[in-house]
Amino acid sequence: MKTLFIKGQNNKTSVLIGNSLNELDNYLTDNTIIITDSKVKSLYVNLFSNYKVIEIGEGEKNKTLKTVNFIYEKLLEFEADKTTFLLGFGGGIVCDITGFVATTFMRGMRFGFVSTTLLSQVDASIGGKNGVNVNGFKNIVGTINQPEFVICDSSTLKTLTKNEVSNGFAEIIKHALISDVSMFELLQKQSVKALKLDSKTIEHFIYQSIKIKANIVSIDEFEAGERKKLNFGHTFGHAIEKNYNFAHGQAVSFGIAIASKLSYKRGYISIDHYNSII
Repeated sequence: MKTLFIKGQNNKTSVLIGNSLNELDNYLTDNTIIITDSKVKSLYVNLFSNYKVIEIGEGEKNKTLKTVNFIYEKLLEFEADKTTFLLGFGGGIVCDITGFVATTFMRGMRFGFVSTTLLSQVDASIGGKNGVNVNGFKNIVGTINQPEFVICDSSTLKTLTKNEVSNGFAEIIKHALISDVSMFELLQKQSVKALKLDSKTIEHFIYQSIKIKANIVSIDEFEAGERKKLNFGHTFGHAIEKNYNFAHGQAVSFGIAIASKLSYKRGYISIDHYNSII
């Protein structure tokens, strides 16, 4: 297991990568409430037996203020207070909603994540952005607040479909393109092994990807400048995701391709660089 740290304005996040799920109880309090979705709950119900659980629906359609209000009501029902710890256990949607709820309920609660998808491990759960969608606008309402910890155990990825794995892989490629040429070259050589979730290979790329994002966030938590690099592929990607039936990672892949072609057309990159990206 490896650990990375993200230093935010208010919190310091420990990111545990590798065989880390067995460390979970060491990070929780007796007064912990878990937020998860129906699919994840069915997979890890044995880990939830000692805690109260709030279950939400799956999918982007549930990443709304209506879901947030439902969680608020459940927290009141559970008599949650400032000593309550919130754990988001799931993919990016669960982590986003948990972070938003934890930051706003009672003006702030302690929280952490167990990230169970590749997209969430390398992107959504890292960096402190927590948001929900309104009227088709992605993450238009949200906060920036760092969790106390993020557990990224590659064993949780074994339940994912091939499409879900490739969906997360797009963000790994993005991080390599914006910050690490040698990582991108290694991805070209080992992408097949990584996509097959070879433990050593995928954990290496998860670690390197998180390290890149963690370094950027630690410099520019509130996106004043440096952090805008992480939006590579997202300008076109969000438009594609909103208007067509593509998952986030797939849309970002198209966005990276379009942005790279534009860069080539304007003379910012060579044809060889453009072809290597495509």
